[in-house]
Amino acid sequence: MRPLLLAMPLLATILSPGATRAQEAEAEGQRLFQQRCGACHQVATTRNGVGPHLQGVMGRAAGSVPGFSASPALRNSGITWSAETMDGFLANPTATVPGTRMAQRFANAEERRAIIAFLGTR
Repeated sequence: MRPLLLAMPLLATILSPGATRAQEAEAEGQRLFQQRCGACHQVATTRNGVGPHLQGVMGRAAGSVPGFSASPALRNSGITWSAETMDGFLANPTATVPGTRMAQRFANAEERRAIIAFLGTR
């Protein structure tokens, strides 16, 4: 009976490949975030850096992080962050919000989706 109890987590992983794929996707999003965004943004803490922290970003009004001086363009953009608005912004920040200080662009749609999905879990 004891070996069966010890094997249950392994069996659950084998029998639920969707969960494994979701974990892999989240890990990829986290890797890309750290690689492409981590120099300016935090998700593990609410500490602002060069850019605002992104903890709880989905559903938040753009430019509204307390203690961070966002550009007037971003503050006045009327954007509420969602997967759709974040995708457009990451694809071309200066075209989406002329006057934003963010210049980093993410041309690869798959990478944007992975990063956005990761941010949605934070």
